[in-house]
Amino acid sequence: MPEKLASQHSAYRPRVTVLVALAAVVSLSACRRAEEAPAAEIRPVRVMKIETRTIGDTVILTGNVQAQTEINQSFRIDGRLIERNVEVGDRVKQGQLLARLDPLNEETSLQSARAQLAAAQAQNVEARTNHTRLRDLLAENAVSRASFDQADSLLKVTQSQVETAQSQVTLAQNRLNYTRLYADVSGVVTARGPEPGEVVQAGRMVVQVAREGARDAVFDVPAPVKNSTATNPEITVSLTDDPKVTAKGQVREVSPRADPVTGTFSVRVRLIDAPAAMRLGTTVTGRVKLDSAPAIDIPASALNRSGNSASVWVVDPKTGVIAARPIEVRAFDAARVQVTSGLSPGDLVVTAGVQALRPGQKVRILEAAQ
Repeated sequence: MPEKLASQHSAYRPRVTVLVALAAVVSLSACRRAEEAPAAEIRPVRVMKIETRTIGDTVILTGNVQAQTEINQSFRIDGRLIERNVEVGDRVKQGQLLARLDPLNEETSLQSARAQLAAAQAQNVEARTNHTRLRDLLAENAVSRASFDQADSLLKVTQSQVETAQSQVTLAQNRLNYTRLYADVSGVVTARGPEPGEVVQAGRMVVQVAREGARDAVFDVPAPVKNSTATNPEITVSLTDDPKVTAKGQVREVSPRADPVTGTFSVRVRLIDAPAAMRLGTTVTGRVKLDSAPAIDIPASALNRSGNSASVWVVDPKTGVIAARPIEVRAFDAARVQVTSGLSPGDLVVTAGVQALRPGQKVRILEAAQ
């Protein structure tokens, strides 16, 4: 019996040894994996502490010079365009020939109307002669009153026919004149429509002319800037290429609807005594001072943009974890951004490396800029 137990114990010992070895290998692998697991990345960042300041800064906008009035020159009748005498950028004077339609149909109609007029006039001459003869005979009682009345009615009918035919000639002559398009105003050609050879519908723009005289500087203005300007702001407009060339401006028109793509409003500023160098199409810079109001100023490098929305990274000072904070922008330029809402005094905002961060990431503050 003891020998049998010893034999069983001897047979069991190798199995225990194998299990112990396997357990040791598993434990060693787990330790290695634990040692090889990378530590959570803590990215160093620079931040600034938010403070509220009273801001009444001057906003700089870029736009271009346009005519206050642009007129679409078009034909009054349909026809095939055979000639256009001007191109974009050409200067035109009032009464200058701009384009021509094929006049063949109108010339034929005019000849037909003139022939009908000649026939009506001949009938009228004959009726008048007969009327005069019967009037004289009636005075001598040589003809009846009924014959004279009939001649009198015929004369009136032929006179009406002459007037109708004359009206048709006038209409045909006008249509022939309408085959030539003349400039209604003096100015500069800013756009052109169909090419020679195309059939043109009446009223279709053939040439667009910017009227000479008053000019506007047109700017695309963000909503916060539009809402923060005074009722009659003082605007200084200068050439972008030569800032020494300046003119005063006065807001003339503000678009009531924002552009669906950019979210900005078109503002037309009338240029007062604009210098000759501010030609149509010239790029200009406008400067306008905003109303003084409490606002928050942050570096442009802190801003994250996604479509029309803006946000910044805010650091929790206790945990060192960042979170995205949506903000509303009042105005901005290449260096600074004015924020109207979304931030509070004391917030820590990341000012550098914002593109490499992710929500919930832990960071290490390098410095706090006041």
